[in-house]
Amino acid sequence: MQSRTPQGAEPGPTRAETDPRLSAVLASAVAGARRRAMRDGDRQIDTAHLLHSLMEADPDVRATLDDGEQVVRLFGYLVQRSIGYGLQWQGTVEDSGAMPLLRPGHPGAGKEAGWSPSAAAAMEAAVERAERRGGRHAVGIDLLAALVADADCRAVEVLRRAGADEQVIVRRIEEDPYAGTSVDPYAETSAD
Repeated sequence: MQSRTPQGAEPGPTRAETDPRLSAVLASAVAGARRRAMRDGDRQIDTAHLLHSLMEADPDVRATLDDGEQVVRLFGYLVQRSIGYGLQWQGTVEDSGAMPLLRPGHPGAGKEAGWSPSAAAAMEAAVERAERRGGRHAVGIDLLAALVADADCRAVEVLRRAGADEQVIVRRIEEDPYAGTSVDPYAETSAD
């Protein structure tokens, strides 16, 4: 399949991709979401782009979602986004109300250029969650928790269409957010 992004049009890393508050895996997922949005011809990275790239980049997120069958269904819906399902979103701004939508010219409008308000809010919530748990870096589980907390975002719509229950995902994260994962919250803070 040929890319819709003109050769040489992809800019260098964004501020979010080089944010020291993000783990390497999460920064990789953000970079993947940006590439996916550009390739799909979308104006902004939205929460479905983040979910798709997060699932590809982070095995801990895949393990938290389900035993495998649900992950396959989720990937199926996310892949279909560019060939039919999800085209209703193309050219629209995802705004679940998680963050105020700023008009061009507003002093804060350029702060998160290229991000839907919902995706920008999810990234900030992931960083805040990492800080609350005492981590130096937000990890994929932090972003997954932020995505499922916004019941009106596109990522949750995709989860629901694939048969996932965001409340079950939240319970799994809250019960033991790092069980069976590569994250050791104590190792993160001991190097400070």
